[in-house]
Amino acid sequence: MSADSEPTSSETKNRILIADDNQTNVELLEAYLCNLPVEIEIAVDGQDTLEKVSSFQPHLILLDIMMPRLSGFEVCRSLKSDPQTRGIMILMVTALNELGDIERAVDAGTDDFLSKPVNKVELVKRVENMLKLRHVTDEVERLRQYIEEMGEDNGHREQTDLQDPEDETDEDGRK
Repeated sequence: MSADSEPTSSETKNRILIADDNQTNVELLEAYLCNLPVEIEIAVDGQDTLEKVSSFQPHLILLDIMMPRLSGFEVCRSLKSDPQTRGIMILMVTALNELGDIERAVDAGTDDFLSKPVNKVELVKRVENMLKLRHVTDEVERLRQYIEEMGEDNGHREQTDLQDPEDETDEDGRK
């Protein structure tokens, strides 16, 4: 790919934001994902996560629940309530495994969740599947917009076709 050309979707790396205040957990998740064609950014607390989402624009967030400044629940709720960020896939990764915690995560809008300690194979497969789902969702949205635009364009053509030919004027405004 030349420096001037735009990357194609197959050449574009997926972006993953790991949001966890525990450096050991971050290093483990990075090591598990190192063989995937992804670009990884780290956030160290809930507020940092929201700031990095704005600048990094991830496709997927691996989000710890128990973080300083803002909890993972609060971050997830904030992202999913914003039309600009609601399409970002969120995988909550947490040591909390009570049924109530899972329900809170779902209520906050998470797309999926994993319990710690994380199994490498399970993490990698979930990440791959969530990224595939994100790309399919993006493609469906592009097709929906295209169909909508085609419908609007056809409506304009039909309206033009229905005009009385005697009402047509030339460039000078003469009939």
